Amino acid sequence: MAAARRGLSFWIDIGLIPLINLAAAFLVSGLIVLLIGENPLRAAWLMIYGAFGYGEAWGYTLFYATNFIFVGLAVALAFHAGLFNIGGEGQAYLGGLGIAIVGTFAGFLPRFLAIPAAIFSAALVGGIWGLVPGWLQARRGSHVVVTTILLNFVAASLMAYLLVNVLIRPGQQSPETIVFPHAFWLPQLWTWLGPFGVDLGRSPLNASILLALLCCILFWLLIWKTKLGYEIRVVGHNRDAAVYAGINVGRIVIIAMILSGALAGLMAVNEVLGAQHRVILGFVAGYGYVGIAVALMGRNHPIGIILAAILFGALYQGGSELAFDMPRVSRDIVVVVQGLVILFAGGLEHLFGPLLQARLMRPQRSQP
Repeated sequence: MAAARRGLSFWIDIGLIPLINLAAAFLVSGLIVLLIGENPLRAAWLMIYGAFGYGEAWGYTLFYATNFIFVGLAVALAFHAGLFNIGGEGQAYLGGLGIAIVGTFAGFLPRFLAIPAAIFSAALVGGIWGLVPGWLQARRGSHVVVTTILLNFVAASLMAYLLVNVLIRPGQQSPETIVFPHAFWLPQLWTWLGPFGVDLGRSPLNASILLALLCCILFWLLIWKTKLGYEIRVVGHNRDAAVYAGINVGRIVIIAMILSGALAGLMAVNEVLGAQHRVILGFVAGYGYVGIAVALMGRNHPIGIILAAILFGALYQGGSELAFDMPRVSRDIVVVVQGLVILFAGGLEHLFGPLLQARLMRPQRSQP
């Protein structure tokens, strides 16, 4: 009976509560749309159709979702160690720098080496940028929330300087690197799936989604099937108990932040190698911050993160279609909808949980 209660509690926490939070967010969003004089049901239909109604829409939705999977995993890994990594934005940005270095100065590499080298460089530089706040927390007691959010601004300033003064394409006024050689371009999935009748239009969905799914598998194996993952979870649950068990808490904090930064840095693979084929100013576009909501809604589990990433990908793609087809619902209103989802999934995460747990678990307690 105790096992049944634990199983029920797990599915309530992972499945039912996020759905209720999502429904509440959309209910409030519908009221806002109604207040500006539009039909919320039509708005909801336009958003759903814009995200899933045709092949190219699916491609764009999954393209955005790929970004969110990487940054969601980055935030979740830090969460498991009891750390709140708000630096995914900067770590992803610096991941682009890693790709830019390889793509600009190692353009002679053949394809079978170019793409792995660029991916490794993105993870390496992102991991180094995650190492900085990890080391500061572990060795100097600096709070990781403060250091990661401040390092986002440092990363943005550093990238702006490099793109304007160092990495800029010769003769170009726009702050961006050269277009990388074709050896660095990831295959577009529409070229793979088109011959099989799968229509993705000309969407930028590319092979990096396979890398994102592989990271989800590796994340699960690391956190729940390895000694290091066990130590990360122990540190996240109770640092005093971790110290008593002989775990080096400082080492775990540093390792967790390195891995978290590396996952965030891989987001640049999707944007740079898969879509832009060059590094442009501001390519991260706030995805790192959305990754926090993705991790919260996904309950720091890879399956939940995939589903939450698809949801936010749908909000991005469907929101763009909605703003086009229903002009009174501007892009700002769509951002409000996204903010409400983040609010209910994150800030008000425990609004419905305790009552729901009590109601659904009561019959179980009454049985012998």
